[in-house]
Amino acid sequence: MKQTRNYMAAFFLLIAFAALLLAVISFDVRPIGPEGSKVGLASVNELVRDLVGTNDMWYQITKYLGYLTLCIPLVFAGLGCKQLISRRSFAKVDGDLYLLAAFYVLVLGTYALFEKMIVNYRPVIMDEGLEASFPSSHTMLVIAVMGTAAYQVSRRVKQQTVRLLLEALCVLLLVVMVIGRMLSGVHWFTDIVAGVILADAYVMLYFAIAQSICTRKRD
Repeated sequence: MKQTRNYMAAFFLLIAFAALLLAVISFDVRPIGPEGSKVGLASVNELVRDLVGTNDMWYQITKYLGYLTLCIPLVFAGLGCKQLISRRSFAKVDGDLYLLAAFYVLVLGTYALFEKMIVNYRPVIMDEGLEASFPSSHTMLVIAVMGTAAYQVSRRVKQQTVRLLLEALCVLLLVVMVIGRMLSGVHWFTDIVAGVILADAYVMLYFAIAQSICTRKRD
């Protein structure tokens, strides 16, 4: 039952992302960005930009939080290698770790796709000039990595206090990233929302498939 709910949640979140993407491409597209770059849903994005402005402190915090997040996949890669060495068989490595590796590839592939298929440029010019903004890659990365890390923690950490603390830390980091990226002003509002929706869709899909793997393993 929980697997079905997660599959349905992933499906509807993907539909929501597709709808937002279509809206950003199609509606209220105006040159409100740097160097006359065009932005979809311009009225909403312009309003939020004018209200929030830019904040370098939050930009730096979220930038380094993104770097920290990149260490998490290395932890699970190390766990997979440890299982491979101790169990002496690729087949005996936990299936949800293979799934996690595929999940990371999916997230990186999505990032690469939207770096090439520019939807919106950032509202500020960075060191390398105009850069892709849709969906917010830092937001998507942290939610995707911390969301799946929370699942792994809930499954593998047996000591309740430690488990709850680690799960709370995962949630705190992704909340700080979303809020901090918004306050930093380096992405349009719609692009942060898109990053949240797409990452949540991927995480729900991961939950559903991982639960299926665990169910088959018990059977």
